[in-house]
Order: sequence, then structure tokens, then C-alpha cells
Amino acid sequence: MTVFDRTGHDFPKEAQMRAMVYRGPYRIRVEDKDMPAIEHPNDAIVRVTRAAICGSDLHLYHGMMPDTRVGMTFGHEFVGVVEQVGPSVQNLSRGDRVMVPFNVFCGTCFYCARGLYSNCHNVNPNATAVGGIYGYSHTCGGYDGGQAEYVRVPFADVGPSIIPAWMDVDDAVLLTDALATGYFGAQLGDIVEGDTVVVFGAGPVGLFAAKSAWLMGAGRVIVIDHLDYRLEKARTFAQAETRNFTEYDDIVVHLKKTTDYLGADVAIDAVGAEADGNLLQHVTATKLKLQGGSPVALNWAIDSVRKGGTISVMGAYGPMFSAIKFGDAMNKGLTLRMNQCPVKRQWPRLFEHVRNGYLKPSNIVTHRIPLEHIAEGYHIFSAKLDGCIKTLVVPNAA
Repeated sequence: MTVFDRTGHDFPKEAQMRAMVYRGPYRIRVEDKDMPAIEHPNDAIVRVTRAAICGSDLHLYHGMMPDTRVGMTFGHEFVGVVEQVGPSVQNLSRGDRVMVPFNVFCGTCFYCARGLYSNCHNVNPNATAVGGIYGYSHTCGGYDGGQAEYVRVPFADVGPSIIPAWMDVDDAVLLTDALATGYFGAQLGDIVEGDTVVVFGAGPVGLFAAKSAWLMGAGRVIVIDHLDYRLEKARTFAQAETRNFTEYDDIVVHLKKTTDYLGADVAIDAVGAEADGNLLQHVTATKLKLQGGSPVALNWAIDSVRKGGTISVMGAYGPMFSAIKFGDAMNKGLTLRMNQCPVKRQWPRLFEHVRNGYLKPSNIVTHRIPLEHIAEGYHIFSAKLDGCIKTLVVPNAA
């Protein structure tokens, strides 16, 4: 059997590609895998030219996300070239350079009509909360991701956008999640001019959240982490104050002292399920799997923000129970805002910021690796080796 698009391009059904494949916690490898095919008239097949390893991919890599099945291909940050389109696709043609948001969404349901693309009601039969996400387990729809030579893109007229001619491909791939999510995190903080903003986590999303906070009028930005090389990046890239929480008896007490004993106006949790800090909380979450993630960063955010302040949660958490200090949040009158980022909703403003030079996403990239070496890339990123902040993956098909 051969599948044709309207340009006449075809792939034999038995065609193979190289792809990252999950074989269990801490076990991934690159294997031959069936070429993705057009399954619906509005699908496209994209040849991946850049992908990335995201911090939330580590939750899958470490076995923390339910229903992560052997054989799945990860990767929700990717860009590429359209190789094939289904017969009903109107907005894309073969040869177009496209960037694909990590959300899979239909564009027409109750939630999509309100811009909540990450909560699309029609793309994930396995969950009542999150919509579809590329390469992020069957809990998030079971869609194979972009850490491969080719990827199937559903709803091709809705999700992907053509990469502007002026945009560098390394910048474009970071707009598919990391930059958009960090910017969204700052948006959810409802920052007003002069606010003190504390960001927990100096990974890519935390760096972008800190940088974005300035664009929204912050008067002071403080980034918390425990890795000196990431804190150095927060100083040079995001122009933020930094604190290494291992150097303080109690980082919350320190943050209170440095904010006139009131607390920050806004706290952004850009860490999520694998936060270090409290050994018991970390072990019960990451080792014993008794929680949906270590709540250390979120609890620090609740404790360190002022009464009546706002907390934005960008770090990814699993659907299981987590020991969050909700009573403290209620009694302090906090506003908690959170969601998976509706990526495409952020693009018009972010395109302008990148074009005008206010943001240069690829400045955080520290490593570029070929697809064939992706297992080593995951190890380096997971173990925080070699000063790794952000890794781009270059498939052989590029």
C-alpha cells in the first residue's frame, strides 16, 4: 500500500525511520520505526529538522508519568519541513518550514474557542483535564513525538505555523514550548509595575519566565536554584538576582528578610515534580512514587509570597496526590494560577519580541546532539553534567 498526498509525494507503507524509543525508566535508544502515515484527511507528515529535550521529558525518562508505554517516542518541542499533507489540509503545502506547538488541539471545541488549546476536549480520550501533548504518554493522548526523523501532525490546519523567513530555526524550536511556557508563567503572575517576582528553578522555563517578568514591568526578579552554573545563566541571560538555596538554613526565611518581611508579590514555580530541597518529600515522590511529584518548590512558593500575592505554576506535576500546603494558601488569600501553556496563543506577541531583539531564545542552548546520540543527551541533561541547560536534537533526516 502507498499513501499519496495531493502533490503526488508518497511513502511506501513499509518505510522505516530512525526514532528515539522508550524501553523503561532510564532506558531509551534509537531504533528503526515505521514511518508515520496520514491517518486523517487533516494530518500532515513533518520531517523534523530540530527537536529538543525538555525538563518535563525527564518525568517520562524517570518513570514518573503514568501510562508511559514501551515503544513510545518522546519529544514535544520540534520544528521541521512538511513532507506530506492530507487531502483536506488547506494552510500547508509540501516544503513549508513549520513550527508545531506542543499542544495537539482541534481548534473548534468549547475550550479551543476560548483559547484554552492545552485543554482541548476532542484530542485525548484518556484524561478529563489535559488535552493532547506530543510524545507525552497515553495519559496525554498517546501521540508519538518529534525526537525522530518524521512525525505525524494531526489538525495540521490548526496547530502548526509557517516559520517566518527572518526567524532562526534554533529560536523557532524553543517557541514550541520553553519560551512560550516561561512567558505564559509570567503572564499568569499578573505582574504589575514594580512587583518583586521570585522564580523557583533556573532551567529553561525558569530562565524565560524571569526574562519575561521584566517585559511585564517587574521591579525586581529573584531566581532560586541549587546549581551554580544555572544561577550564573540567570544572572547573565535574565539579569536576575540569584540565590542558591543550599547556602541558606531556610530559603523562605531569607526571602522574607529580603522583602521587608512581607514576601514576594509573585512567585513562579518553574520546577514541578522533581524539585530537590526537602529530602523526605523528594524521596516519597521520585523514589517511592507515593506522590505525583515533589511539592518542595510549590510549597516554598506558598510560604515565600506575601499575603494576597499570586502564584503561577508552570512546573509539570503528575495526576497523583501531592502534599501541597493548600490550607496556608487559603489562609493567606493567595491566587493560584496554572495550566499547560496554550502555546499558539502566545506566538503573535513572542514573534514581535524575538524580531525586535528583546528575546533571543537560542541563547540558552548549551548542547546540540545528533539523534543517534540522544540517550547520552538524556543522561547529560538528567544528571546536570557539562553545564547543560538546553539540548537541541538534530535528526539525520535534517
